[in-house]
Amino acid sequence: MNNRQLLLNKRPVGFPSEDVWRLEYNEIPELQENELLAQVLYISLDPAMRGWMNDVKSYVPPVQIDEVMRCGGVARVLESNHPDFKTGDHVYGMTGVQEYCVTDGKGWVIVDPDLLPLPRYLGTLGMPGFTAYFGLLDVGQPKEGETVLISGAAGAVGSVTGQIAKIKGCRAVGIAGGPEKCSYVVNELGFDACIDYKNENVRQGIKEHCPNGIDIYFDNVGGEILDIALTRINKGARIPICGAISQYNNEVPVKGPSNYLSLLINSARMEGFVVFNYRHRYGEAAKMLGQWVAEGKIKSREHIETGLENWYPTFKKLFTGDKRGKLVLQIADQN
Repeated sequence: MNNRQLLLNKRPVGFPSEDVWRLEYNEIPELQENELLAQVLYISLDPAMRGWMNDVKSYVPPVQIDEVMRCGGVARVLESNHPDFKTGDHVYGMTGVQEYCVTDGKGWVIVDPDLLPLPRYLGTLGMPGFTAYFGLLDVGQPKEGETVLISGAAGAVGSVTGQIAKIKGCRAVGIAGGPEKCSYVVNELGFDACIDYKNENVRQGIKEHCPNGIDIYFDNVGGEILDIALTRINKGARIPICGAISQYNNEVPVKGPSNYLSLLINSARMEGFVVFNYRHRYGEAAKMLGQWVAEGKIKSREHIETGLENWYPTFKKLFTGDKRGKLVLQIADQN
């Protein structure tokens, strides 16, 4: 069988152009001992992918030129020489953007398509959900009655973060782009309020919806919104730095927040974190998130596009905001 793969063609500068990648057909290598061959069904598109293409020191090595573009995905095992996986198993792992994957299974887990739709294992029950879980509970350390402000609130991470905040008895205020997304955040996900950064004054919105200040600001976007949030934090506030999607495609160096002295004045803490640091506790997160989903306390939505040939227009949706929920690309039919 030939395997259609998306390879990194060159390093991007600013927003990636379509020729940053190329599609190629390549032979599938012969399966070795303790390896498995899986057909990729769905892949996860995440803002972190933009950073993985930069040739800079980071929490993971950069994707190399001519390598398969890195991503997480859900796949079906077609053949196995591995004792922990059998033919027909559905699995989650770092599949890469391709139709088939040969792997040694390290870091891969079996998932149940009868328990949840497979794309959900890329969102609420996958890395975005785990990111929300550890970022809010371990880094943010919410206490009942506190106010939690979440940017990127309609996205895969932000939507789960706000719902966990509500489960923990906090006031959850989101920031999202456009009335439709803000309505979704409040009316479907149960946030207390949502500020439309595209059509409202964010500074005024925070003042109105966080009248007692901000105890936790969960930052997914960086930039100007982070700067504004810093002016409204309370004494002892915690600011988990999850991402900075507004800065990922900059062609000039990222500037730090000009209001950082608010951290000093308020004895507050800003802390970056990476979900991979918690890999030894993924089981804990999966168990709790699964329980909350089963109880109806956490809702989610997947935005699914179809076809490997539609990689680039789908990737662009990460940064244009033209999506509703967790962005997933279907590579093959799961039946």
